[in-house]
Amino acid sequence: MAGMPLKRKQSSGYQNRKNQKKRLASTKSPADSFDKFLIRNQPIVGNATNEDDATADKGMNEGNGIADNGMNEGNVSDGAADNGIEDDNVNVGVSNNGVNEGINGNVNVGVADNGVNDNENYGSAANSMNDGGYEVNNENEGVDGDNRDRNEDDVNTTTENNEVENCGDKLTDRDMLDPGNWETIDKKLVDFLVENGPVRVDNIIFPRDDKNDCFSSYHYFRKLSNFEKQDRRWLVYSKTLDKVFCFCCKLFMKRESNYQLCSTGFNDWNNLSGRLASHENCGVQHRCMYDWLELELRLRKEKTIDKRIQEQINKERKHYKEVLKRMKDGVFFLAKNGLALRGDNEKVYTKNNGNFLSFIKTLGKYDPVLKYHLDSIEKNEMRTHYLSHKIQNELISMLVDSTRKLIVKKIHEAKYFSVILDCTPDVSRREQMSIIIRCVDVSTARIEEYYLGFLRVEDKIGEGLFFELEDALINLGLNIDDIRGQGYDNGANMKGKHKGVQARLLEINPRAFYTPCACHSLNLILSDMAKSCPKASYFFGSIQRIYTLFSASTNRWDVFKEEIGKKGWTLKPLSDTRWEIRVASVKAIRYQAPKIRNDLERLRDSSPISQEVSTADSLVSFDLHNFEFYLSLTIWYRLLFAVNTVSKSLQSKDMDIGVAIQQTKGLIEFFKDFRVNGFQKAMDEAKEIARAMGTEPTFREVRTIRTTEPTSGEEFFRKNYFLYIVDSAMSSFRTRFEQFQMYEEIFWFLYDLNKLKYMSEDELMSACVALEAYLKHGRSSDIDGRELCMELIVMRIVLPSSCSKPIDVLQFLLRMGGCYPNAWIAYRILLTIPVTVASAERSFSNLKLIFSYLRSTTSQERLVGLSMLAIENDMAMQVDFKIVLSDFASRNVRRVIFE
Repeated sequence: MAGMPLKRKQSSGYQNRKNQKKRLASTKSPADSFDKFLIRNQPIVGNATNEDDATADKGMNEGNGIADNGMNEGNVSDGAADNGIEDDNVNVGVSNNGVNEGINGNVNVGVADNGVNDNENYGSAANSMNDGGYEVNNENEGVDGDNRDRNEDDVNTTTENNEVENCGDKLTDRDMLDPGNWETIDKKLVDFLVENGPVRVDNIIFPRDDKNDCFSSYHYFRKLSNFEKQDRRWLVYSKTLDKVFCFCCKLFMKRESNYQLCSTGFNDWNNLSGRLASHENCGVQHRCMYDWLELELRLRKEKTIDKRIQEQINKERKHYKEVLKRMKDGVFFLAKNGLALRGDNEKVYTKNNGNFLSFIKTLGKYDPVLKYHLDSIEKNEMRTHYLSHKIQNELISMLVDSTRKLIVKKIHEAKYFSVILDCTPDVSRREQMSIIIRCVDVSTARIEEYYLGFLRVEDKIGEGLFFELEDALINLGLNIDDIRGQGYDNGANMKGKHKGVQARLLEINPRAFYTPCACHSLNLILSDMAKSCPKASYFFGSIQRIYTLFSASTNRWDVFKEEIGKKGWTLKPLSDTRWEIRVASVKAIRYQAPKIRNDLERLRDSSPISQEVSTADSLVSFDLHNFEFYLSLTIWYRLLFAVNTVSKSLQSKDMDIGVAIQQTKGLIEFFKDFRVNGFQKAMDEAKEIARAMGTEPTFREVRTIRTTEPTSGEEFFRKNYFLYIVDSAMSSFRTRFEQFQMYEEIFWFLYDLNKLKYMSEDELMSACVALEAYLKHGRSSDIDGRELCMELIVMRIVLPSSCSKPIDVLQFLLRMGGCYPNAWIAYRILLTIPVTVASAERSFSNLKLIFSYLRSTTSQERLVGLSMLAIENDMAMQVDFKIVLSDFASRNVRRVIFE
């Protein structure tokens, strides 16, 4: 046992190379196996470029045998290659007498004829030339050359094997007509490339190498001796590799070759002319050219060997394309309406299989394509049906990516944009931040706000939210220096002057004007008003108690609905976040107080529940019989109605900062007038309600200290209630809309067109120069103030009288072309600045529909995808489905059917 040799644990290098070659051979297309049964009439190929006395015509070498067209087979090679091309499996080791004894007793005899040798074979004759035309060492290195050949074979085999294994990982967006992307060349790729033909790269600036040389388009043509030019159609340039290839040799070379034009590409631009001249005269290039033209002719006439198979593939391809179109419509329909796609299972003809499969099944009753598809699935005639949830996710992802690309393209065309952010917790208590981009569509001169997705945030402080925003802009390919506005709510992490998101963005880009949400500011003003006075808080508490009492029971609610009739106003609960919509809660009681009191009295007298009786009696006795309650109804209804009207107008998507300033000014004037004249008007309306209720319009007596002057109940109510809440509102307007005052100082002459027409040139010049300073950062400036002034002087003369708003001026500038470039930029920036975050809040409605408690496990990617298709449905419908289908076909094995 001790004398027996140990068994090898690992296979030898020779065995590994042998196994690799077997695996590589098994991965090649079986179509190549037909070649050995075919006999083709090859054209007669002439001699090589350079003739040598040692080499006879047609590769005949006296006394040493014949190498057919320069192609040697087997381990024993005799003769000479008349075109100067040696096969990879042949070691050429010719000494001065032409004989070299190789390894293992094999004798290799050959003479090179001064042709161009791409293999750079070692041990060649003294008169043979390498790639660059330089002399090779005369010494014979047969052993080392053999080792080099074996190592090169190993590297080539390993590389080809990896290419075969990784062919499914190709990028979907690359150009397959570029030879640099032809990793694994199979029959399908050859047919595709021959059918499309070589693509010539021209009219570009070719890159230069370290020698300051580059490729030139004049190499595409061969100059003949009679000064005529012959098109080198076979020469193709790779933009990805900065190399040139021979199109036909790259595709139709039967065996591996070290010729750079046929394999890795050639980029020695200084010697390119000589290389092309020698290559186009060699026999192998002629045979490959013949194979290319023959296949091109057969493909054109549809006379390939696999014609029937190709027809079947085309039929299946067309069928699956039609199926995918219907799947796309189903995804759009369900996503637009916020409906779930999946069910408990993924089988077509089963219960609870989801909305998507139910939609496909229902549509299949009337659509012949889907009917055939579903029948084939039911009969087990089709294994690839493309109806699984993985295909749904993949299709949604590609549709969303295409939609997002269209949106980003629009933003790039607009150049200037604003970011709008808002956060809310989802049903799983995770914070979701909606990102909206506002810009001006330069093709239509309209304001657009695009939804770009939800961002799940973990760090909710200003720094964390800013980093999330910065990463999102980088991933979208948007330049943070092009931001001209930012709109957030009034949270401290957003509006903080030192560490908030707006402060951190202003440090990088001072031209990103920050605007707190105008609607949110109005809400806070109303909240400040209600909290400033105890009587106001008690009033809204009574409103909520009335709603709670009736809504807690279906019977009581039916009694209330019967009392008010079909045209009455339903009771509404109070909103803790949107104060302006409390106008609906106050309105229902303001105009239906007698009917509500009758229902409460009936409930007090008939209810067996003591708590309900106590609540109803308290409301009837202390609230609905109190004149001060009636007066509070009229006061708050007027205030809430005015604020709600302005808030609704500010929430429109095309609202600009100029109109918003005018609306806010009008609301402030309303509060000033209401402070002077509003109390008496409210008193008159409250007296009408009191007469309808059968109550005396009197105030409660006020107890005063003897040292003070006696005060009537009416005067006490006016000073300590009415004036208190109105003055609180006026104070909040000054602090919460101070940003609007800054905008008025900067942009007033752009949105106030009446002042623009009549202001002096000096005043206009100073305003334009000041605007230039605000829109300047470092050496970069958006406009030229002096040129803007000259443009506005001319524009205000020719501006139509129908232009009353900045958006009208922008559309006029679009019609005028490029006559007013600085004005065109200034008005685009003005309209880009956001007013509210209403678009972000509207996206949360889709979030609640998609990410409900029944679908709380939905992934973030699917959530963003479905919300994108729902919100940006109009943009998604503009996606070219052919591009999506091409992307879909290029993934995994589906290219067999679709590509």
